[in-house]
This record gives sequence, structure tokens and C-alpha cells, in this order.
Amino acid sequence: MDLSATKNCHCLAARRRAREVTRLYDEKLRTHGLQSTQFSVLAALALKGPTPLGELANLLGLERTTLTRSANRLEDEGWVTDAEADDARKRCLKLTPDGRKKIESAYPAWKEAQDEVDEQMNGLATE
Repeated sequence: MDLSATKNCHCLAARRRAREVTRLYDEKLRTHGLQSTQFSVLAALALKGPTPLGELANLLGLERTTLTRSANRLEDEGWVTDAEADDARKRCLKLTPDGRKKIESAYPAWKEAQDEVDEQMNGLATE
């Protein structure tokens, strides 16, 4: 069996590119004490308002356990807190005023990363 075609694996290339993009966002957000995933959680809560953890995980495409770890760190920092939920068995999160300040102060760094990725993507489209 000739496995040489696996050198051009689309799955591997996509994962590699995803790591590159994530590193860029993380680098830009580092000065604000945030990782890209944490920024995404804060942004989602800023846009959506109080949200059950499971729904937020689905929205962000994260495993619930990954989101729980991230949410706990954001809660320790005072950027999110538990909100009242319709179902007492479900954890619901909401952005705090400090969390709103954090997302707003980090937004320009996120936008810089976003613009860089847009430029890279536009360059790929014209090739």
C-alpha cells in the first residue's frame, strides 16, 4: 500500500493552521491576561447575556469540561459569575462589570489578530 498521499492530509493541514491562528490570537491577548478561548467566552456572554453552561459550550464548539475549567478561571478573576437559571441543575453564567471592562480593553488586541488573519485569508484566496 502506497501511503504517500497522506503527506497532503487535509485534516492535518487544518489542525496545523488552527494552531497557528490560535497562537496569533493568544499572543495578541496575552498582554490582557487572556487566552483566545477565554476571550471567546467573555465575548459570547457580552453578546448573549446570561447563558447555561451547556448552551454556551455548544455555541462556542467547546467540550463542556473545557468550558468549565475556563469559566472557573474567569470566575476566579471576577470576570464572570453564576446567574440564576430556570433549572437549578444547570449552571448559568453571566458577565460581571469587570468582565465587561476586560473584554472591552482586550477588544483592540483581538481586532488586530482578526485583521491579520483576514489579510492572510485574503492572500490565500488570491493565490
